[in-house]
Amino acid sequence: MAVYFDHRIDASDTMGSPSEIAWHRIHPLLAVAFVSTSSTPGGCVDVYLEQGEHIPNAHIERPFQPMLISWHPSKRVLAIGWETGVVIFWSEQGVDEQQIAAGTHRAQITILEWSSNGTRLVSADKAGVLIVWRVDQHGRVQGSPLGKQDYGKQLTHCIFKPPAPGEDLVQLAKAAVSGDENALDMFNWRKVGKGDAPFKAGLQQGITCFVSVTDGTVYHVSEKGKSLQVLHTDGPIRKLMYMEGKEILMVVTEALFLSQHSVGVDGTSQELMKVKLSGKTGQKADIIWVESGLLITATGEIGIRLWDLDKDENYALTLDEQLGFSTGEIINCISYCESKGIIAAGTSKGQVALWRKTLVNSLSGCKIDGKDQWKLQAPIDLEGNIIQIKVMKWGSSKNLLSVISAGIVLILNEQVMSAHFNQQVAAMQVAPNQLNLTFFSSGNQQMLRTDMHVKGVYVTKETIVVWNGKHTTVFEPFGPSLRNAGSFPCDSCVLAVHEESIYTVEPNRVQVRTLQGTVKQLLVFSEMEGNPCHLHICGNFLVVGTDTSHVKVFDLSRREAKPHCNAKNLAEHVPNLGRIASVKCNSNGNNVSILINRLNGTPDSRVFFYDVEMDTLNYFDFETGRPSSESCSMPRVEESEMEKAHPEMSELLGRYPVNHFWDQNEAKLFVCEAVSAVSTPKQSKRSANTETNYPEYKVNAVVVSFFITQEHGLLLQESFPKAVSHEALMGLEVPYYYFSKKSGETRNDSEPMPGAPSILQMVAKRPLRDFVGLEDCDKTTRDAMLNFSFYLTIGDMDEAFKSIKLIKSEAVWENMAKMCVKTRRLDVAKVCLGNMGHARGARALREAEKEPELDARVAMLAVQLGMLEDAERLYRSCKRFDLLTKFYQASGQWQKAIENAEGFDRVHLRTTYYNYAKHLEALGDHHLALSHYEKSDTHRFEVPRMLLEDLQTLEIYVNKTKDKSLWKWWAQYLESQADMDSALKYYEKAQDYLSLVRVHCYLGNIQKASEIANETGNHAASYHLARQYEARDDVRQAIHFYTRAQAYNNAIRLCKDSGFDDHLMNLSLLSSPEDMMEAARYYEEKGLQMDRAVMLYHKSGHFSKAIELAFATQQFNALQLIAEELDENSDPALLSRCSDFLIEHKQFEKAVELLVSAKKYYEALHLCLEQNLTITEEMAEKMTVSKDSKELSEDFRRELLERIADCCMRQGNYHLATKKYTQAGNKIKAMRALLKSGDTEKIIFFTGVSRQKEIYIMAANYLQSLDWRKDPEIMKNIISFYTKGRALDLLAGFYDACAQVEIDEYQNYEKALGALTEAYKCLSKAKMKSQSELEERLGQLQNKLTMVKKFVQIRRLYEEDPKEALKQCENLLMEPELDQTVRTGDVYALLIEHHAQQGSFEVAYKYMEEMTKKLPSVNVTYYINQQIIDAVYKAVGVPIKANIVMEKVRHNSAEDGDEVEEDVAEDSYNGPED
Repeated sequence: MAVYFDHRIDASDTMGSPSEIAWHRIHPLLAVAFVSTSSTPGGCVDVYLEQGEHIPNAHIERPFQPMLISWHPSKRVLAIGWETGVVIFWSEQGVDEQQIAAGTHRAQITILEWSSNGTRLVSADKAGVLIVWRVDQHGRVQGSPLGKQDYGKQLTHCIFKPPAPGEDLVQLAKAAVSGDENALDMFNWRKVGKGDAPFKAGLQQGITCFVSVTDGTVYHVSEKGKSLQVLHTDGPIRKLMYMEGKEILMVVTEALFLSQHSVGVDGTSQELMKVKLSGKTGQKADIIWVESGLLITATGEIGIRLWDLDKDENYALTLDEQLGFSTGEIINCISYCESKGIIAAGTSKGQVALWRKTLVNSLSGCKIDGKDQWKLQAPIDLEGNIIQIKVMKWGSSKNLLSVISAGIVLILNEQVMSAHFNQQVAAMQVAPNQLNLTFFSSGNQQMLRTDMHVKGVYVTKETIVVWNGKHTTVFEPFGPSLRNAGSFPCDSCVLAVHEESIYTVEPNRVQVRTLQGTVKQLLVFSEMEGNPCHLHICGNFLVVGTDTSHVKVFDLSRREAKPHCNAKNLAEHVPNLGRIASVKCNSNGNNVSILINRLNGTPDSRVFFYDVEMDTLNYFDFETGRPSSESCSMPRVEESEMEKAHPEMSELLGRYPVNHFWDQNEAKLFVCEAVSAVSTPKQSKRSANTETNYPEYKVNAVVVSFFITQEHGLLLQESFPKAVSHEALMGLEVPYYYFSKKSGETRNDSEPMPGAPSILQMVAKRPLRDFVGLEDCDKTTRDAMLNFSFYLTIGDMDEAFKSIKLIKSEAVWENMAKMCVKTRRLDVAKVCLGNMGHARGARALREAEKEPELDARVAMLAVQLGMLEDAERLYRSCKRFDLLTKFYQASGQWQKAIENAEGFDRVHLRTTYYNYAKHLEALGDHHLALSHYEKSDTHRFEVPRMLLEDLQTLEIYVNKTKDKSLWKWWAQYLESQADMDSALKYYEKAQDYLSLVRVHCYLGNIQKASEIANETGNHAASYHLARQYEARDDVRQAIHFYTRAQAYNNAIRLCKDSGFDDHLMNLSLLSSPEDMMEAARYYEEKGLQMDRAVMLYHKSGHFSKAIELAFATQQFNALQLIAEELDENSDPALLSRCSDFLIEHKQFEKAVELLVSAKKYYEALHLCLEQNLTITEEMAEKMTVSKDSKELSEDFRRELLERIADCCMRQGNYHLATKKYTQAGNKIKAMRALLKSGDTEKIIFFTGVSRQKEIYIMAANYLQSLDWRKDPEIMKNIISFYTKGRALDLLAGFYDACAQVEIDEYQNYEKALGALTEAYKCLSKAKMKSQSELEERLGQLQNKLTMVKKFVQIRRLYEEDPKEALKQCENLLMEPELDQTVRTGDVYALLIEHHAQQGSFEVAYKYMEEMTKKLPSVNVTYYINQQIIDAVYKAVGVPIKANIVMEKVRHNSAEDGDEVEEDVAEDSYNGPED
């Protein structure tokens, strides 16, 4: 909580009325312009410090009025513009009137604007003269102006245009090089102090600007003063603004029109949009532009308006009378502090309204936008009879607020309200000079008003000390009031009190004073230890923290303070340490807790613990939820284990500590308040999961207590969210935590004494978890409970029970049972419930043990102990939404129960609706109960029951719902009341035809009942009507309606009794098998119409009886129909008998099926062969006995399958035969069957699957019979199968055949040579029964190989040496067995073609004649080209022989078959070696 101290400036009444105020941007300097109120004209300007002290040399007075005051952005230089056109400068060195020469401006100064980097100053006057000045590094105007422009009209506004990134860096670099220390400091971030404005590249304003004149024209002004008109508005301009980053110039006119203009590099502009702002016209509007894109306006209304230009939305903020504002209070002026996010507004009733910006909702933890992010604070009432606040401004790095009000200037300084708790006394500041005191030991409260603005307070049970940094006052209780016990000047910023001593600080020492301020002892610190800046006393120990991060403890138990330990330097152990934020010690002085800030000024997420005796420094980190490393005395716990032991630990993560205290009596008990920090990725992920699983909010602040000992380190004792009404943690003293209350939450919890003044209760207490219900216990019980809690936390159950074994109080045991809910120790809880005598709770806990989740069992314990919030949280954490629904119902939280069931427990949603409806009915809320009965889908019987006493409402409900069930119920009710007409109407609406027929029959309208039954066909109605007709002996109508009701047995009964045999047959066929058999017996007994008896026996499934009767009566047609429906499930004997009958009547196919069904497979096969019946695949499958069959042996099964396959072979069904042979395991026969089928693809597949030698050979032999020459795949399979079948002799024969084909058909002796080579290799590896035969074949193959090889070599030699080749050809022709391998014609062709090409036609003719003689039956053209033959005969002059000519004619008249065949062969054959 914060309070604003108001300081009135030190100005005399003769100075006049303040007209203008201006804060320095960095330094706490306020310039105030005064206008004389006397008859003598004139004015002055003065400069004041932050508390209103006047600076002696800062008084500039002239006989004319000051119009503008403007501070240099970084230097302590003030520019003042006067009504005569004079510009005067003030600095710490004094007043300077010579920087701008007199006469430069001859009219009132209207613009006086510095560039943000301080290198330029723009001045303009009412006559329209604008001048741009250069400013040096000391803030002084240099020489003549850079540019001057005369516009001829009054200039009103000026705004600098931000430069492109890098432009200002150059300007600042030039200033740094020229010796400007401020510029140098901006480059060095380490030297930028708090409140300074560090340099940001690209964000500094440059040296070009925009100015406006009174007629609404805006000009762009360059550095040299050159001007360019960029836009013109419809009226005078109220405000000029520039949106950085988007290069947009914004203009607000006096008529409140807002326009946006894009600005080019050269200053040209284009209007983007124009809109009218809301507000009163004709009044002076106060307009503020915030760099984040927010425009704030105050136009003399009861509120202010905000325009978010980035999001294109606007909203209004108004005053709230409940916070203390008056009705009709008008806002006149506004100011915005961007660093704090506060809008300050001055009202017409002398109050200051503050709206504080918050981006995160403290309840939901979610980001909020718009109006909801601004929270109105309590108003600030200023002293005196204030009529109107005129001007207010924020300023300086300390964010001070200055106000001009009723002729005075006030400086408002925000100060955190002081608060202190010690020795059962609490002090809380409620106003700058007022304290609220609470004495908890006596229950008294007092208000203490001082004559100073209190900046600090320290209380003990005997003294109250307040100070303001310059003066200290001591108060003592004196009866029912307080008296001043002493007052003395003291500059100490911190103070502590112990018994009769006051401890204050000054550089390098702590002063020990009496209550009257006399120094009686000095505690000196070395220069290295630093200056004391933090003091805290607990028990008899004082801990001191210094500005060099040293900590030292003193023992105060003796007459003089003595050092308890050496000073500890934290900087040596904590990296990135900025400064100490707070130090506290425990009552034994052996442990000190420390909060620190980092180097960048942000608070550290760790709380450090300095063990004085062990001289060790440990910590607990709220960011990660982990203590320090293993080397520390505190044990390190993994996050998963910690969350498992303490699920609430997840609520602690991502925070940092702000307050910490030790119990004033218990040395090991420590408490800390931690608030949410900026989200890290890890925390954000955790928070997202938490929000998804649990629809609860993440609280902003939590309070955590620990036990801290040397043996066990840091142990979490309790954690809970800080209440919304609590401001901050003030202290801890068992059995209570103490909190300060927020403003507006300070109502008195107890009733005031009669006649006593009502004093607001500013401090709240909350009992420790272990002491709920034991707040007034004695010291023995308190110590026992603390020991129990400690031992329970460390897990030492023996010591825990020892510490409380003598306690007999039920309240103590109940409190410990409640503690078990927090610690999840159900074993301890059972003992506590037993000592409490809580039988119901013990039973409920025992029954809850069946639940698998620990949290669910603990939740049941919480329910029994009345801890409903904990039970709800536990059920939700373990996701037992079913139990949570029951819990909500049992606790009367019906709305939550329904929401939970709708979102997470839809299985029990209807049950929840029903239970809620029952609850509402019990409360008498029938209307809401009715709605929930409908949601639970139980309204059809529950609503009539509920509304039975209110028949009129019930009838209205029945008619409104239009539900058939309700209509039927209402009709039944009306029938019971003898209102038959109305009952019939509602029965008809409900379409209850049975009831309609029943009522009509009751009324005697049987004809109407018949019509209804016939029209609707309702079975129940027809049955009821048939009974009525039967009672009236109208048999035909009764049979008709029994038939419509499908009550065929009753209809059959009437037919038999009445002799209606024709109807009997039809009804029997429609009825059940039992009725069919009864009818069949009826026909059989009568001996007439036996065909009907057979049919009925057949339809009823009694085949044996039907067949027996059919045979007996020779009804063969019926017998044939029956036989068609027999299957394998029928009686085998019956099947056999029927099959004989079918054979006799030539129905062989059906007879075979019946034989197969009767499992007479051989007879079926015999019949198939005998009658030449085709065995289908379906029939074969039926005759195939499965392997698992126990009726037939495996041998019989195989024999049967082979017989089936043999039959299929005879019938030519080779594929089926193959399948059956395979099932029988005879793959050889299966292969033979498959070979007969000629299915090459299946043969190849079956061969690959079978993997038997004989099958490989059979397949290869088969494939040789195909045209393997044109299909390479077949050739590859032949080779592969012969190889796998190890038939190398057959493979050799195949290669030999390949070679012969190559020679005979393609004359390709090279491939033939390769094939013969492979054949020889295979044959040489083959094993034959006759070795002599093998040798003979090898010899023949060798001769062939030799001949072919010779001819191939001759062909190759011919290319190199034709003569030698011809010679060898002649020798080759001499070989006796040449023609068996090499064709003689090919050899002669080589000789003839050679000689013909050489022109030796005679020789060629001789060889042709020789060839003809040797091969008389061979066609010569088969070997020699026809052209060569013609050329030879022509050359020798011999006519062509007749056989050659005829051959030629024959060849020419053919379809060129040889050539086509050759082409095909070449395309399809690649040779064996490929």
